[in-house]
Amino acid sequence: MKLFFLSDIHGSAHYLKQALDRFETEQAEWLILLGDELYHGARNPLPEGYDPKETAALLNAYAHKIIAVRGNCDSEVDQMVLDFPIRSDYSVVLHETKRLFLTHGHLFHPDSLPPLSAGDVFFFGHTHIPLIERKDGIFLINPGSITLPKEQNPHTYGVLTDSLFEIKCLDGTVFRSATIN
Repeated sequence: MKLFFLSDIHGSAHYLKQALDRFETEQAEWLILLGDELYHGARNPLPEGYDPKETAALLNAYAHKIIAVRGNCDSEVDQMVLDFPIRSDYSVVLHETKRLFLTHGHLFHPDSLPPLSAGDVFFFGHTHIPLIERKDGIFLINPGSITLPKEQNPHTYGVLTDSLFEIKCLDGTVFRSATIN
């Protein structure tokens, strides 16, 4: 099974269209959203192609394939225009023999992890900085941001195929990768 990870869209229809093209090209079964779907946030600049209404419509076309969690910029009003749930602070899914803990990163984060076991994978967004590292036997993975990358990183998303996780640029080139065994 192939999982496709996006974080920190922040209402950019421009970058979301590119990411959804990659989702189709990657032929992933599930689209996992790690929060901050529609609103740009008071600390962020207006992103290119900022259009929360169009962003919602683009995402709603994939509602049957989306697993999403709430980001710090997501609100009850956002839920009113989205056809899939975004109000959970975290979700846990199983992928082959791995437990994947999905969250945005503003409540749980690498310095404040939930109860996890060695071999689990902690997915988060929020920082807009791509990351793949292992800490005390737990993989910490952030796919970065497709819209507002920080620290001079490229616009990125993530793909998990079997036990290979790849962070990719919006043109599909691999930025970072790791086997999560």
